[in-house]
Amino acid sequence: MSVIAPAATLVFPHAVPPEYGSFVPVAPGVLWLRLALPFALNHVNIYLIEDGDGWAVVDAGIADMRTRAVWEGLLRGGLGGRRITRLIVTHYHPDHAGLAGWLLERCEVDLAMSRAEHATSHFMRTDPSAVGSPQHRDFYRRNGLEAAATEAVMGRGHAYLRMTTDLPAHFELLEAGQTLRIGGRDFEVLTGGGHAPEQVMLLCRADRLFFPADQVLARISPNISVHAYDEGADPLGRYLHSLAALRAGVPDDVLVLPTHNLPFFGLHQRVGELMSHHDQRCAEIAAACRAAPHSAADLLPVLFPRALDEHQTGFAFGEVLAHVHYMVARGELVAAELGDGITRVVAR
Repeated sequence: MSVIAPAATLVFPHAVPPEYGSFVPVAPGVLWLRLALPFALNHVNIYLIEDGDGWAVVDAGIADMRTRAVWEGLLRGGLGGRRITRLIVTHYHPDHAGLAGWLLERCEVDLAMSRAEHATSHFMRTDPSAVGSPQHRDFYRRNGLEAAATEAVMGRGHAYLRMTTDLPAHFELLEAGQTLRIGGRDFEVLTGGGHAPEQVMLLCRADRLFFPADQVLARISPNISVHAYDEGADPLGRYLHSLAALRAGVPDDVLVLPTHNLPFFGLHQRVGELMSHHDQRCAEIAAACRAAPHSAADLLPVLFPRALDEHQTGFAFGEVLAHVHYMVARGELVAAELGDGITRVVAR
C-alpha cells in the first residue's frame, strides 16, 4: 500500500473515526465500527447494516484476543439486545476474514462470500507450508531477491494461519450482478480483482451507499501483488479494469464506506487519483528500465525508496512485480536475459 493524498475535492462527513471497539451511526440504519490491527495500517472498518430485528455484519476483523473481546462485548449487550443476522466477508485477507469462523459459530449465522475468496482462504489455511516450498523460493530468487531477504519473507508463511479461523464449507455464494436484500434495502453485488481475487462490494442505489471494501480507499492505495502461487497473473490490469468499471457504473454522489481510512464523498475523483498513481508508478519503472535492465528486486528502491522491514518487503516486492507484469503484457517492457537465471526487463 502507498499513501496517496486525496484531493481537496473529497468530502469527509466524519472527520474523526470512532474509538477502537466503538461504533457510530454513519448513515440511516448503518453503524461504523472500528477494530484495531497489529500492523502499520492499524485499523479496519466494520459495518453493521440494519437487517430486520438485527444487524448484517460486513467483515469480522483479525483473529486476535483484542478483536474477540470487542465482539464479545457487543454480543453481550453492546448492540442493544439486537442480534447479528448474517456475516458478509468481502475478501480472504486476515483483517477482514480473520475472526469470521469464530463469529459465525458464536452467533450461529450464515456466511456470505464470493467463491474465489472462500477458496483462497481455504487454500491458505489448509496448506500454509506451501509458501515455504522450493517453488516459492525460486519465485523470489528468480526475480532478483537476495537469499537473506528471500528467507526472511518466506519466514512469514504461517502468519495467515495465526491470524484467521476456519470458514465453514457451506456458504451463501455472492456473485457479480446479484441483488442482496438486507433489511428494507436492495444491494447490488459487485466484484473486483487486483487486491484480492474476487472482492465483494455492495451498492445501494436508492440510498446512495457504496461499500467498496479495500478497492477504493481515501488516503492509501490497496496493495496489488503478484504471488508465487499465481506468478503469471496480471493483478494490476484486473484492478485498473475494476476501477474503470466502478467509475462507469457507480454514481459519483454515493457515500463511500471503505474498510480502511474515512468514509467520503467523491468516488470518481478518488478512482481517477488511484489510476493516476499507478500510471506514475509505471512511468518510474519505465525510466529506470530505459537506463539499464532491472529485476523486480532492483526496482524495489525505485518505487519504495524508504527502508522496508520483512513484512513490508513482501508486499512491496509483489506490488513491483504487478506493475512489471502489467507493463510486459502491454508491450512496454520486454525480458532481458543476462545468463544468470534472474528475470530482468528493459523498456521498449
